[in-house]
Amino acid sequence: MSRIGNKSIDVPSGVKVNVDGRKVSVEGPKGNLEHTFPLGVAIALDGNKLTVARESDKKEHRAFHGLTRALLANMVKGVKEPWSKVLEIYGTGFGAQVQGDKIELDLGFSNKIYVKIPGDLEVKAEKGRPTTVTISGADKQRVGQLAAMIRSKRPPTPYADNKGVRYRGEVIRKKAGKAFGDKK
Repeated sequence: MSRIGNKSIDVPSGVKVNVDGRKVSVEGPKGNLEHTFPLGVAIALDGNKLTVARESDKKEHRAFHGLTRALLANMVKGVKEPWSKVLEIYGTGFGAQVQGDKIELDLGFSNKIYVKIPGDLEVKAEKGRPTTVTISGADKQRVGQLAAMIRSKRPPTPYADNKGVRYRGEVIRKKAGKAFGDKK
C-alpha cells in the first residue's frame, strides 16, 4: 500500500488538467506539460481533485503507484509556480553569463564552456562572490537535468581551494591535503 499514491492532488484555480487514458496534460499560467504514464495505473479527475489508483497488486504496479502520483503533483505545482535550482560558482576567475539561448561558463579551463538552454527553461546569471546561476521552469525534471549538466562541467573539489560549481546549500565534505613533515 502506497501512502503517497493514495493521497489525492488538489488542482489549484488557473490550472487546467486533461486526462485521456494514460496521457495527462496540464496547462497553467507558467507553462504546459504533458506526460504518458505506464500501464497498470489509473488516473481520474473528479472536479478539482486528481486521484491515482493501481489496477492490481503486482510488484510493478505498486512501484508505479506512488511515482505516478508524485509526478502528477510536480506537474500541477510546476505550471502554477515554476521550479527553480540555484547553482553557485566558486573559484578565482570563474563566472557565468547568459548569451541568447546559451550559457557561457568560465570554469578555469583554457576554453569557455557553452551549454544550450532549452526553450522552456529560464536561466539567470548574477555576478558576485559567488557567481549564482538560477534555473527555473515548469518541468522539475528538466530544471534538475540542466542544473546537473552545468554542475558536471566542474564539480566542487573536496580540498581547501573550494573551487567548482555546487548547488546552493550543498555541503561538501572536506579532505585533508598533502601532509608535510618527516617521512618515517
